[in-house]
Amino acid sequence: MSRIGKKPIEVPGGIEVDLRGRTVTVKGARGALAYEHRREVQVEWNRQERRLTVRPTRNDKRTKAYWGLTRALLANMVRGVSEGFSKRLQIIGTGYSAQLQKQKDKDVLVLNLGFCHPVRMEVPDGLEVRLQGTQWIEIKGAEKQKVGQFAADIRRLRPRNVYTGKGVCYEGEEMKLKPGKAFTGGA
Repeated sequence: MSRIGKKPIEVPGGIEVDLRGRTVTVKGARGALAYEHRREVQVEWNRQERRLTVRPTRNDKRTKAYWGLTRALLANMVRGVSEGFSKRLQIIGTGYSAQLQKQKDKDVLVLNLGFCHPVRMEVPDGLEVRLQGTQWIEIKGAEKQKVGQFAADIRRLRPRNVYTGKGVCYEGEEMKLKPGKAFTGGA
């Protein structure tokens, strides 16, 4: 039995759930998300108790995996349209900075990360990017996967260097700096 899959999803008030065939649509204050689940699982919506439940259609190992996955994805959709998801990135280094520019109808994030040119990244639809100074980037959105992927794409441009400490890192990410060549080790 899947420990995650058997937990029901409590849907807060103000969120609409629509179940048509295998497509589940969740609408809330932060937008609408849709997901088409696999045939191996069955999704049920109880309007009176405001509860989503996921059940397997067969009893094999693969179906149990999809059972837990489907439940987790639906729970993330409910949380995304009600509260939303966010990631914060910190830019560390002299001369490293971020700016937000408007181009036509799109926001463009311009990053100076020690390359000979600034790196321009278009902000995907459904995401909101805010800058706090020039060293902090906050990414917000309803889809957890989109928020995490855009944050990972930014971090991948210049990951934090283990010798100098410069680069892009997530908020709260700890890194122990390594000693350089000049370190003799005492004795």
